[in-house]
Amino acid sequence: MKVGKSIVLVAFTAAFAVLICGGCGALKSTVENVTGLVGLSRTGTVIAKVAQIRSSYAVVAADLLEVKRGATLDIQDETDFEKVRWYRVRARDEDRTEGWIEAQNILISDILDKSKKLAGEDKDLPAQASGQLRAASNLRLSPEQKEDNLLFKLENGATFEITDWVYVPKAQDAADTDDAYSGGQKQPKGKTKNADVEAAKDAEEPDKLDEKYDIWYKARLDPSVSPAPAGWLFGRQIELQVPSDIVFYQSNTKKFVTWQRLDNAEASDKYAPKDAPRGTKPGSWVILTRSNQVKAIDGVEPDFDGILVLDYDKYNEEHYTAYKSGEVWGVIPLKVEGSGDSKIFAVRLRSNQSGQMEERRFAVFKDKTRLRIAPPENMSAFNQKTAK
Repeated sequence: MKVGKSIVLVAFTAAFAVLICGGCGALKSTVENVTGLVGLSRTGTVIAKVAQIRSSYAVVAADLLEVKRGATLDIQDETDFEKVRWYRVRARDEDRTEGWIEAQNILISDILDKSKKLAGEDKDLPAQASGQLRAASNLRLSPEQKEDNLLFKLENGATFEITDWVYVPKAQDAADTDDAYSGGQKQPKGKTKNADVEAAKDAEEPDKLDEKYDIWYKARLDPSVSPAPAGWLFGRQIELQVPSDIVFYQSNTKKFVTWQRLDNAEASDKYAPKDAPRGTKPGSWVILTRSNQVKAIDGVEPDFDGILVLDYDKYNEEHYTAYKSGEVWGVIPLKVEGSGDSKIFAVRLRSNQSGQMEERRFAVFKDKTRLRIAPPENMSAFNQKTAK
């Protein structure tokens, strides 16, 4: 149905309602309902912390109503003015305020639904890490810089949980940031830097992960940060928020990529403000680590290549290593099960005998005051250094 015919239908239905109801007040709701049916109205959610509905899109327009992040608005019309997109909206306040708002402050409902679907893919998955933006960055529906996958720009300092990540071959002309709006930046052409890297490196030097790939993180966002619950973020603009009581135990050759507590202490820094101290009281942790060496098998990189368990000796006031694996080839998620002092953590590792991915479960228990780890049987079959 074309828009012109739709308008005629709305007008006819509204007039018919007036005749039937005799001005009984049904006209407004009738027009709104029919308008929704023929697609003349949409809804949008405010993504800015605060934004103004204005009397017009002119520079001298008056502010009519301040709306906050998460508020739902009915979109009635849209226009471009001096290269800026504006929506005419109706608020859901007592006065049903109508006016204009910049499109960059609004997330259209069908785009928001795609973010919700993305979040639903791992809604039952525990967070694998946490991160914070060190520069404003685009939140996207897929791990790539495209014109049609942009949700909105997430502000500098935003915090989030990480549920997944992927390694993407570096594009030759890729920017260090992903902070321009869709259509406002040159997109990578897809030509990778690998040829240049291969030509420059020493023949004996192994390929480095950060030279060959960019990393994209799948973020789970709290409603106070974003009405869109999930999206992908460009890794160059993210700082992993390793808890303060274990951050000093990572080395330059093995970085922490995933961590979960094995004791019952509650994390106090989830979605912490930018300047808030990170970490909780010292405790026991299972940590997955990753070296900077390329270790792709059939074109796929492992999420981690080492497993480390740290426990805290409260008498000596220091951490000690309760378990450290050999070189492994593993993929997330890391899952911790159980309660009290007896727990199990599970990961998926690649066997160097069958080449298949298998879940391996590690038992965790207390032996007096010391934390003990019982690795699964035949763990040597998953040690990549012993592969034949």
